[in-house]
Amino acid sequence: MAQILVFGESGADGDPVAITAELLGAATRLNEAIGGDGVACALIGAELEMAAQAAIAAGASTVYRAQHDALAQYQTDSYLPVAAAIVEQVAPAIVLFGQTSLGRDLAPRLATRLGSAVAMDALALAAAGDRVQVTRSCYGGNARQVVTVESDPQVVTVRAKSQDPLPEDTSRTGDIVAVDAAPGAARARVVGKETADTSGVRLEDATIVVSGGRGLGAPEAFADLERIAADLGAAVGASRAACDLGWYPPSQQVGLTGTIVSPELYVAIAISGASQHMAGCGGSKNIIAINKDPDANIFRYCRFGIVDDYKKVLPQLELELKQLVADR
Repeated sequence: MAQILVFGESGADGDPVAITAELLGAATRLNEAIGGDGVACALIGAELEMAAQAAIAAGASTVYRAQHDALAQYQTDSYLPVAAAIVEQVAPAIVLFGQTSLGRDLAPRLATRLGSAVAMDALALAAAGDRVQVTRSCYGGNARQVVTVESDPQVVTVRAKSQDPLPEDTSRTGDIVAVDAAPGAARARVVGKETADTSGVRLEDATIVVSGGRGLGAPEAFADLERIAADLGAAVGASRAACDLGWYPPSQQVGLTGTIVSPELYVAIAISGASQHMAGCGGSKNIIAINKDPDANIFRYCRFGIVDDYKKVLPQLELELKQLVADR
């Protein structure tokens, strides 16, 4: 049986989600390090054909597919017994989830049912014998700790964008196994669903994020950020303070209580760098900060910092960033 089991995710129409490929990339590297027996992927939902094929192309040798109309929307009660049945069938030593809304809820519940424990929000995974060393943030992102799960199976949730997927290979072959497990009876029902009205690049998928904070001074300033983002093919984010003021939609909030991003480039404009915000963007490969306060906390984390009024800096920075993107 597979040594590592990844719980993948699919979109509303059954299309693959990026976190699945990221988890499979991490699992493949970890499997090689511990000398495991391979990597499997579990998918739970109503329409999974596309997601199953994408999982194989992303590195899964076997896909365990639990497909049922009652699993079209995630609910703990319906998913938990199905997930437990898959783990019982696969008997993995390591189980990986994404640090998503599904993973945050399902992973600890599954670990409890299995008599094990879970390490949440991993930024890095390393092998230490038959244990996984999990590096994660602590103290609001101001420090990092390394933990292990001493019980089996070891359940870990992994932060999105923290792991590199394998190159997609559509010629890769694998087995798709149908899982015959009845969904649990849901004790709640969804009476409505409101989807945030967003356009352009999704915040969590963006390779470049341009974010603004309360220091912008007015909600109209976000129009400048949107223009720059459109030129760069970037997403626009905001600090919690800006969202609380109603300057930008809460769906675009970056931070511990918002969306956690790990882009190649994060441009923080007029953001002080509070710990809860840095917990949401600290995994970015490069951070550029613009703030007129030389003592702003953001300068402790950025690779490049500019101490000045953003209104003076932004026009020239926009030209330079456009040139860099054009030269890529």
